[in-house]
Amino acid sequence: MATRVFADEELARLREFPEISREELYRFFTLTGSDLAFIAPGRGRGPADRLGIAVALCTLPWLGFVPDKVSTAPPVAVARLAAELNVDAGEIGSYGRRAQTRTDHLRLVAQYLGWRGPGPMELKELDEFLLARAMEHDSPTLLFRLACEYLISAKVIRPGPVVLVERVAHAREQAQRETYDRLAHELTPERCTQLDGLLVTDVSLKMSRLRWLSTGPVEASAAAVKAEVDKLGFLRSLGADRLDMSVLPAERRRFLATLGRRLTPQALERREPQRRHPILLTVLAQSGADVLDEVVGLFDQAISAKFSAAEKRMKDDLAERGRSGEDRQALLDELLAIINDAAIPDEQVGGLVRGEQIGWERLRVAVAQAKPRLPRDHGHLAALNTSYSYLRQFTPHVLSSVRFAGGTAATELLIAVNMLRELNATGRRKVFDEAPTGFVPTKWRGYLEQARRSGNPTAYRHYWELCVLLGLRDGLRSGDVFVPGSRRYADPAAYLLTPAQWEPQRAEFCRLVGKSADPARALADAVDELHESVAELEKVLAGGDGPVRLDDEGDLVISPLSAEDVPAEAAELKAELTEMLPFAPIVSLLIELDKRTGYLDCFTHAGGKQTRSSDLKRNLIAVLLANATNLGLHSMADACGISYDILRWTEEWYVREETLRAANLAIISYHQKLPLTTIFGGGTLSSSDGQRFPTRGKSTTARTVPQFFADQGLSTYTHITDQHTTYGTKVIVTTRREAHYVLDEILGNAEDLPITEHATDTHGVTLVNFALFDLLGMQLSPRIRDLGKITLYRPGSRAEAESRFPCAGPLLTRKLNLDLISEHYDDLLRLSGSLKFGHATASLQVGKLSASSRQNALAAALKEYGALRRTIYAARYLSDPDYRRKIARQLNRGESVHALKRDLLYAHEGTIRSRHLEDQSEQMWCLTLATNAVIAWTTEYFGLAVEQMRREGRRVDDEVLAHVSPAHSENINFFGAIEVDIDAELAQLGPTGYRPLSLDPLT
Repeated sequence: MATRVFADEELARLREFPEISREELYRFFTLTGSDLAFIAPGRGRGPADRLGIAVALCTLPWLGFVPDKVSTAPPVAVARLAAELNVDAGEIGSYGRRAQTRTDHLRLVAQYLGWRGPGPMELKELDEFLLARAMEHDSPTLLFRLACEYLISAKVIRPGPVVLVERVAHAREQAQRETYDRLAHELTPERCTQLDGLLVTDVSLKMSRLRWLSTGPVEASAAAVKAEVDKLGFLRSLGADRLDMSVLPAERRRFLATLGRRLTPQALERREPQRRHPILLTVLAQSGADVLDEVVGLFDQAISAKFSAAEKRMKDDLAERGRSGEDRQALLDELLAIINDAAIPDEQVGGLVRGEQIGWERLRVAVAQAKPRLPRDHGHLAALNTSYSYLRQFTPHVLSSVRFAGGTAATELLIAVNMLRELNATGRRKVFDEAPTGFVPTKWRGYLEQARRSGNPTAYRHYWELCVLLGLRDGLRSGDVFVPGSRRYADPAAYLLTPAQWEPQRAEFCRLVGKSADPARALADAVDELHESVAELEKVLAGGDGPVRLDDEGDLVISPLSAEDVPAEAAELKAELTEMLPFAPIVSLLIELDKRTGYLDCFTHAGGKQTRSSDLKRNLIAVLLANATNLGLHSMADACGISYDILRWTEEWYVREETLRAANLAIISYHQKLPLTTIFGGGTLSSSDGQRFPTRGKSTTARTVPQFFADQGLSTYTHITDQHTTYGTKVIVTTRREAHYVLDEILGNAEDLPITEHATDTHGVTLVNFALFDLLGMQLSPRIRDLGKITLYRPGSRAEAESRFPCAGPLLTRKLNLDLISEHYDDLLRLSGSLKFGHATASLQVGKLSASSRQNALAAALKEYGALRRTIYAARYLSDPDYRRKIARQLNRGESVHALKRDLLYAHEGTIRSRHLEDQSEQMWCLTLATNAVIAWTTEYFGLAVEQMRREGRRVDDEVLAHVSPAHSENINFFGAIEVDIDAELAQLGPTGYRPLSLDPLT
């Protein structure tokens, strides 16, 4: 049973000493005074026994067991203990030749440390622990590791690996039975028949219903919306919307759903009902929520597409109107010249206008060319009305299938939605007389008033219905309207910790972020900080001749920042280092880095399968490169000789966002420990920016943006540390606000990077972000375009500000509403705590709060607090040129990493051909992983080259090295033949484990 999880050589390694890190060495292999007394020679122990007991004493808390061959302990650990005991480290070779001696000593060590053996009670408690974890995770290796950690925490000596693996297997079998038992009430005979029907090929669809449910749309057309509505109806006919899956842990549900979407119908049919039906039931429940979100999302996207097209038509009409009105404008200029000429008597004006200077003919032509006055929106809604018939193809279906709810701010809108739903259901054409219009923006009310005055019920219906649909779209975006049963469009309050949940966590959150829970104290501190930063700006402006100054009118002038003073020798050093580094194919680099980081081990089977073929790593590298270089699996199969079917299977079962994230973090963790890394930065500063890629084919994430793409494209939003590594990647729609996604990866990074400051460009800035960053204990440091034109705020009166700061005070043009902040301060903390503790997704909250209506007091208070924080930041930024350079330097690092990504993604002209968001996300994570691999490899070899220079007596200053970027592709071959031969590549590394440097004496 155990060998199905671990190969024989892996089982052997689990019984032996592993390699030890520097941190583990100092943590576990340091003897205290009581330890030395326990090992004392007065007990009749010789040097070998004392050294062997010391090894066992330190190894037990480290590993949770003591390997039989104590003499094979890491030499560095033995040497450290030998020095502490003042004995010869070689004595360990003669320790414990009798097994009984080792056993007796282990018993004494366990008794001294308070550890227990794995008796029946201890194993029963372990089984209970494993069952609880197996309900959340199905991976045997993960469960094995968790079991080892549990035993260490419980101070129970770990049994042999075979015994432990057998208990893991038993726990997994119990978890499967427990899963079925918890869902048994849902698995009625009728429901089971329906679930099995999902696996049967539907003639009309030409595929199984299971595959149909898992195939998402690729465009936001009327047909696509109706197709998703049909799916929603089918799911509801099976009761998917009424399923309560909360009896299973979230991780168990995710695992079962992943399994159901990846297994073929034939594979599922071969599974016994007790395993098959829980999988299908979970897929059904998840599909119910996913398809509902998809329907609402497509509704938003389809309406927005027509709204944008209408805006373009409106602008074209305005341009044409301007061109055709040039003659009338010229006539107006001449008329004004005559009328305003005081030398022309009043009685002669009419003659000049009608006669010799202008004439009747020009006046008649001008009157004939007259166009009706434009409404307040310049005809935008009228232009959208040309798409009314198209919108009617799908909007009635959405309204009939989706239930909407909302707060008091959306009361009238929801009444209107219900009325529109009734109009659609009954076929009535005339809008009800009592239909509300209070939700209609002022700029569009003229359309309704004109249609009502003209007695045109059709026009009124069109404009009223368009206002309802647009209001519904905007309400969904802001959270004023929500969809019960949805995940993406749920009630915003559901994403926050409840007051009862928040109460016991408030103090811990405030401690973590360094904020006072008292609003008066917190605001007093913030106002003091504002005064300090403005005082610094006052000093700069008082000088009057610096790059930041006031002009004669009192307006702020911000001169461009001078170029950073980069040492001239930095470019020379990088060129020399580049010459020293070996030239390696990208395949070789990935193989070499896996030897040192083990990142390929992070790719686990989605179904929990643990047996790994000898070719798995080879296949994984081929799949990663196929995606990272944009070659695709077919071209990669031709290039490397591995069949397409094998590559596709490997990608389907091993390459997922979660495994890619884990592998990426393994590389980042390794990169952080390299000696050169800390020279680049401390790892506390990061930045984020968008990078755009063209796309081919239809996709719901692709948009037409002429200034960026010849056809269509998408964006990736990436987070990069000041050490050049990318710790976050998200595919977003190019037209969406990048600022909504700034916090996601910072709060969600699994490596727990110590980010305290974050830089963005103007696209990453909102008042909401300024507020949330500060409330979460971090600093947002953007480079804002036209910073001198933003509104700055003051806490008191204008007179007080100008009296205290004669130069800077007049720039503080708005007064802060501190009372509003104080009133909602605890809610602001609760919102931030919900994000910090993972209860809510930042992008979802930031997007809704940024779009919230004025009636949302929490959003208003958050924006007011953001205005305070932005003013503090702006004053600090303007008064400190070094601060401005630091931000610019970090953003430039992001640009260099983006350039490396473009070098990597070379095939098919860098055009993304994946059509679904999940596939696009996985490809971008493959690209991120390959980029980080290049950076880690280059950093390591730069370090080796610098060491070589210093051994030769060369002086290489760290200040110069800090300007040498490892986001560098000159030493990597991305092209040519691709042959993934791991053994051959590792054989080239030589005895040092590295490739020889070009100037190495050994070459």
